[in-house]
Amino acid sequence: MSDSLSRIGLARAAMRLAAQSGISPLALLTDDERLPDPLAAARALPPGSMVVVRAREAGRRRALAFAVMKIARARKLTVLIAGDAALARACGAHGVHLPEAQIGEAASLRARGGLLITASAHSFSALRRAKDADAVFLSPVFPTASHPGLAALGAARANLMARQAKVPVYALGGIGARNAALLSAFCGIAAVGALAV
Repeated sequence: MSDSLSRIGLARAAMRLAAQSGISPLALLTDDERLPDPLAAARALPPGSMVVVRAREAGRRRALAFAVMKIARARKLTVLIAGDAALARACGAHGVHLPEAQIGEAASLRARGGLLITASAHSFSALRRAKDADAVFLSPVFPTASHPGLAALGAARANLMARQAKVPVYALGGIGARNAALLSAFCGIAAVGALAV
């Protein structure tokens, strides 16, 4: 399957999952190593998608955030900045994405208001702790290069966890157009490499 057809198939699967939730159905997570051209990937997203800007180095994260925001305005994308609420506010992003280690910060961010809050979770206990987030990215659902040493949850377990969550849950990790059909309990799909251009 060509990369373009694979991205289209993934977008269709995400739309099917999110039909009732009212949340962005498809999320691109930038990655310093695995996504060489995050701006091209953002431009290729369907309108209404989400971009989570992640970069380890603060200067790169800032430059990428402002560049993605330009694309987002033109393409009607939702933008979240990973782990940096101050930058999210400075660049006009819609919200902040918290790594699992920072899930506890969701309540104080919510109290300040004005930002959409998502968090990463890799276990059911982390999923429960994310109750103050607007949505959670559960991973890895399938084997993925992003977490080579972490055992994948598998479709059955991940669907069960998503059904029991108190907030909408995105599936993340090793998801492509073919295995997305195994997901039924999620609000949408998040990906890195599968959405690369």
